[in-house]
Amino acid sequence: MTRFNKKKQSIWKVKDNQITRKKDALAAEEPLEILLRAGEEQKTLAITMRTPGNDYDLAAGFLYSEGIIHSKADFTSMTYCVDDKQQEYNSLRVQLTVDSVPHLHQFERLFLANSACGVCGTTMLDDLSERNIPAIPAGPIVEPSFITSLPDKLRQSQALFESTGGLHAAALFDLDGNLLAVREDVGRHNALDKLIGWGLLNDQLPFHNKILLVSGRASYELLQKSYVAGVPVFCAVSAPSSLAVDVAERFDITLIGFLRGNRFNVYAGIERIKSAEPALSN
Repeated sequence: MTRFNKKKQSIWKVKDNQITRKKDALAAEEPLEILLRAGEEQKTLAITMRTPGNDYDLAAGFLYSEGIIHSKADFTSMTYCVDDKQQEYNSLRVQLTVDSVPHLHQFERLFLANSACGVCGTTMLDDLSERNIPAIPAGPIVEPSFITSLPDKLRQSQALFESTGGLHAAALFDLDGNLLAVREDVGRHNALDKLIGWGLLNDQLPFHNKILLVSGRASYELLQKSYVAGVPVFCAVSAPSSLAVDVAERFDITLIGFLRGNRFNVYAGIERIKSAEPALSN
């Protein structure tokens, strides 16, 4: 299977009532099957649609954010599956160090209901609390101008988005504004999983004293993954959901949305944003 992260497509371009033929670049989208192997046992954990590239990061980040692994010591290898002596780049096997594969139903995203309230925000937050994830420490405190400088740095690093216009991105910055890593994917959750996987494989977790920026909106799942990775400041160029704000408030994450130009909104954790003047209220 192809590993190209973009593909050429013939299209018709319509402008000023004229139709012309041209080639356009599309972001590639292909399935990736993540297999868990322990001892002689093997099971499929998930099949996710993703942009090919950084697949090891994606698998490691997904396993880490879901609580299936907690460090690099929990697996020994990741390899693409081989079929008829050909590499199958859409199937990735992770060899765990335990003797048997965990009960996968414990990690299904819909395994959140109980007889009291069904699938609801309170259940999801309680479930996240029960994982005993270390608390995010206080700080850092950053200038508003620091935050507003980040989107331009992200756009300059999005080579694949520049050519296709169809990808989400997740980027990590240090407190000097240096871009440490960026990952792109057709799925916003995959982009963040790839970034977290990069952190795990390169001994950069937790992401304390780092700033995370995503190119789209802030959803519950992105905030949940950020909490697991220890992100203190989460920035999005678009809006957050109500449940994303609930995660930020409960687990002490500074949540920034509508980060555009010289302005942004702070939905939780204003104490990490430095202000020269007292806050005003309407």
